[in-house]
Amino acid sequence: MILMAISSTNLFSQTSGTGLGIMVGEPSGISFKHWVAPNHAVDAGLAWLFADNGNFQLHADYLYHANVFELNNSAGYIGIGGRIMFRNSDKGETDNRFGVRVPAGLNFYFPEPKLDVFIEIAPILDLTPSSKFSINGLAGVRYFFNQ
Repeated sequence: MILMAISSTNLFSQTSGTGLGIMVGEPSGISFKHWVAPNHAVDAGLAWLFADNGNFQLHADYLYHANVFELNNSAGYIGIGGRIMFRNSDKGETDNRFGVRVPAGLNFYFPEPKLDVFIEIAPILDLTPSSKFSINGLAGVRYFFNQ
């Protein structure tokens, strides 16, 4: 059953287009998504981390989508990407971090008015300036322009 869901293509309606919207949670900000092939997309975020003194984060991921349950216009996804967090230390010095993200989530698409709604959790392993593990959790909505 799981193998059939992962190997199937086009089981959900959204497989193309470019979307722009917002995400809320940790982090909160602007979300971008572009489909590069059926079941494959790239996403990016420009966001603020409120739990971490309002620091700024950029992230980008490559995502693979699969129909994980029997709902029309929905898909689960998993991906890999990176993030850069621009942060100031308590002493006013910069303490920027670079890490690897492994996002996983659920995506729901509404053909009219061309919206997708998503929830996501992304474990992160910062590699510089030192190793540190953290998790992002967020939800968002995007409007798709060209489909």
